[in-house]
This record gives sequence, C-alpha cells and structure tokens, in this order.
Amino acid sequence: QVQLRESGGGSVQAGESLRLSCAASGRTFRSYEISWFREAPGKEREFVARINWSGVRIAYADSVKGRFTISVDDAKNTVYLQMTSLKPEDTGVYYCEHYSYWGQGTQVTVSS
Repeated sequence: QVQLRESGGGSVQAGESLRLSCAASGRTFRSYEISWFREAPGKEREFVARINWSGVRIAYADSVKGRFTISVDDAKNTVYLQMTSLKPEDTGVYYCEHYSYWGQGTQVTVSS
C-alpha cells in the first residue's frame, strides 16, 4: 500500500510563492508517475503536473506552465511542486496521486 502525505500549503498574496511537498511511504511503484492535482471550491479536481521517479518525464497543465515546477528527490521518495507568481485562481486543495492512491491534500489560498 502507498501512503502519500502533502505539506507546504498556506495562505499567500497574489504574486507570491509556495513549495508543496508530497512524501511517499510504504510501497511505491517506480514505473508509475506521481501527479499533482487540485480541487477548487465548486469545481472538479484537475490535473496540475506529473513527473516520473527519474525526473525525466514531466508534464504540466497549460494553466501553470512557466509558473510551477515539479521535481523529485528519489532518495527521499518526495515530489515537490514549486509554485511561483501565484494567482487567486490557483486557490484550492492540492493532492498528490501515485498508482491511484491519493494523499489527504494541502490547502493553498491565494488572495488578490
């Protein structure tokens, strides 16, 4: 079983930055990627970014390209999401996902 724990959320002003972490424990599946999703109030959960464990394959949603950077520390089983130039529309609960397992999420609130 996979356990995922997100951290690093908070409340910031527009234009500021945050770094989220997703620590994986238990069994991990090295051939499967780790993804970040977010869920805003009243909206469906949406894809944000994903990366494989070697850090070679990376993808971003168009809405975050150029502002967010996903990275992985394979030795620590941890995936990071560096978020810069945050906008109010980035507000939501951010979840990481791996092999169909989900973490509890971390809240990000961006005020204008």
